[in-house]
Amino acid sequence: MTKRKVAVALSGGVDSAAAALLLTRAAYEVIGIHMRLRDSPSFDDHAHRAADICRILGIPYHQLDLQKEFESCVVDYFCREYRHGRTPNPCVACNHYVKFGLLLDKALSLGADYLATGHYAKVEHSRHGHRLLKAADTRRDQSYFLYTLTQEKLGRVLFPLGEHNKDEVKQMAMQAGLPTATKSSQDICFISRKNYGAFLSQRFPTLPGEVVDTRGRKLGQHRGIAFYTVGQRHGLGLASGKPLYVIRIEPESNRIVLGHEEELYSRKLTAHNLNWISGKIPRESITARAKIRYKSKETEATLSFRNDSVDVHFAQPQKAVTPGQAIVFYNVDEVLGGGIIDSVERET
Repeated sequence: MTKRKVAVALSGGVDSAAAALLLTRAAYEVIGIHMRLRDSPSFDDHAHRAADICRILGIPYHQLDLQKEFESCVVDYFCREYRHGRTPNPCVACNHYVKFGLLLDKALSLGADYLATGHYAKVEHSRHGHRLLKAADTRRDQSYFLYTLTQEKLGRVLFPLGEHNKDEVKQMAMQAGLPTATKSSQDICFISRKNYGAFLSQRFPTLPGEVVDTRGRKLGQHRGIAFYTVGQRHGLGLASGKPLYVIRIEPESNRIVLGHEEELYSRKLTAHNLNWISGKIPRESITARAKIRYKSKETEATLSFRNDSVDVHFAQPQKAVTPGQAIVFYNVDEVLGGGIIDSVERET
């Protein structure tokens, strides 16, 4: 019987290394693919570790240069969103356009039946379709970042770590003698959180503007809307007896609006760029659990669909709902779909 062939996306870290290890043990024909995304010493190190993983496991190693595509689809998008006063989610963009777009296409062109990654999530295959599920280790679950997957792509995807926790993954990698990343991963691979300002300043000119309260009264001046995000409290450069937060960003007037914590809450938002994993967007309103950012708790919401957008009404007010971020919908452990937050209706 011919073995099924799977290409593993190898970052050089422990998770993708363990995914490759598990697949070799499961009697797949395994090949490793490393994406070259940036030209830097740290990315050189990632490539060397990915090659070492393939050598130790005795599997072929391929490197795919996607620097131009990554710059266009992820980095440029990241900068463009901040420039327009929105808070981007580059990991969602990378998964959609790069990993499960260009990389998946490359894997299939190499004769692979599947592309596997080190994501903590599960996919359930059946003749009735494919379901995207949360990982067994809910603390590490990354299904939020995968909501753009379609039925066609899910049919070609494997997530070997879905049933494992991080400690198990580290242990199996160490026992196999695999090189693993020693530093903790960051959510944005091409920039550290400390360097956002400098990075964005190099990409486009920033224009100072007014800082006002929710009544429109001027409080001071900001250094450019790209340096702020909804819910931000620190780094505002203003003294106040009661803490102030960024309530909203108005790119059309180049203003930052500040208010008190209670003014951050909202019960309704509109999201666009929807993807519904089943391929069939509901025609009638439904109730689901919604997640407005990766680390937030799910909350009950009613979803009302219209054309290519959805109105989301929360059962309980949500704090710092942020345009540009992804909202993902769940039914218990199943990912139903998601979209990008476009506008927010604050509590009055």
